[in-house]
Amino acid sequence: MATVGVIIPAHNEEDTISEVVYVARSVSQEIWVISDGSVDRTAEEAKRAGARVIELPENVGKGAAIEIGLRQLNTEVVLLLDADLLGLTEEHLRSLISPVSSGELDMTIGVFRDGGFMTDFGNRVIRNLSGQRACRRSWLLQVPGLSAERWPEPAITDHLRGSLARWSYVELPNLTQVMKEEKRGFWRGIQHRSRMYLDLLGYRRRTRSPLSKY
Repeated sequence: MATVGVIIPAHNEEDTISEVVYVARSVSQEIWVISDGSVDRTAEEAKRAGARVIELPENVGKGAAIEIGLRQLNTEVVLLLDADLLGLTEEHLRSLISPVSSGELDMTIGVFRDGGFMTDFGNRVIRNLSGQRACRRSWLLQVPGLSAERWPEPAITDHLRGSLARWSYVELPNLTQVMKEEKRGFWRGIQHRSRMYLDLLGYRRRTRSPLSKY
């Protein structure tokens, strides 16, 4: 079976990062947390849980954080995880990794099921924005402009189409994540979510690519 490494981009996720790292250790010892300009205890909690940590002095965005993580790995397969997951299990991770590790697929994309109404709904309406993925490291490094995208999922999806990669959605039952409104407070969460969608729409305007192609 192919070797597997894990990359977890994280910005101010001290409450959830350690549990995500603990579960990730069930499938890999190559776990890199990229603390993307965090000003809380994200880095300390990740180290305590057993991850290797790179602390970026300022927030550079998820795409750049992922690419920095990719440069640290020498594994054939990379597993990407959000840092704010709740209810993550080893079974979730193996269901993402196995089809890629065996050579059946080039990428799997995780979709929440029965984790919570709002997160399920959002994850299913725009499934290609999911942060839970497994893929070939060499393939991910070829995504055009990966490090330039604050939210790289649309660029990754476009490369799936352009490279004729084999991929599939994988359901992740009873998994959810902390919503931005819960982490930052309602109004700050709304502002953060709005900025995210504006960034995503900016990608769409630049590339004329739909955000929900699949």
